[in-house]
Amino acid sequence: MTPIRLDIFADPICPWCYVGKANLERALEAAADHPFIIQWHPFQLNPDMPPEGVAKRAWLEEKFGGAAKVDAVHDRLREVARAAGLPLNPDVPKRIPNTLNAHRLIHWAGVEGRQAAVVSALYRAYWAEGRDIGNTGVLADIAGAAGMDRAATARLLDSDADSDDIAARDADARAKGVSSVPTWLIGQHYVVTGAQPPELWAQVIDDLRKDQ
Repeated sequence: MTPIRLDIFADPICPWCYVGKANLERALEAAADHPFIIQWHPFQLNPDMPPEGVAKRAWLEEKFGGAAKVDAVHDRLREVARAAGLPLNPDVPKRIPNTLNAHRLIHWAGVEGRQAAVVSALYRAYWAEGRDIGNTGVLADIAGAAGMDRAATARLLDSDADSDDIAARDADARAKGVSSVPTWLIGQHYVVTGAQPPELWAQVIDDLRKDQ
């Protein structure tokens, strides 16, 4: 099939992005001839988050209006994660980080052809291992484990390299109508939002196959 861009706007601290990613991957594994060339793009759920992040539980209780409502959201997430086969436990992360540095790392990984590995590692680190992906040391470790130069990545993270570019790309996405994540842009024309099931992606791939 002719290659088709699949641009994904997401944030590693978004659980629905993790679920949507898993569902997409299940569909792609079942369709080895899929046409997608995937690129991940920055979208910060909380662009005004302090650099050091905040305590996750307290922040969510204030946002949603109490512990009971947060528990209900978490129960729903566990149910959806189990269905997607994900090691996602919403109680594992203890902090909500500022994700600007994580998005910088995703960008650099894309330049090196290691974006898929780094994105997967970021989601796993946060949702399954509870690591602080706002911490530059943690991010450098993730980069090194994915085959990037850890020392070089650490130096970049300690600088402001590409920070303005990431912020500008985030702002541009919002200006063009991206208001929630995950958002999927298929072939630079068709937009899908939300954690869609594998069946939807299977249908999209089948439709693209027929069109070609």
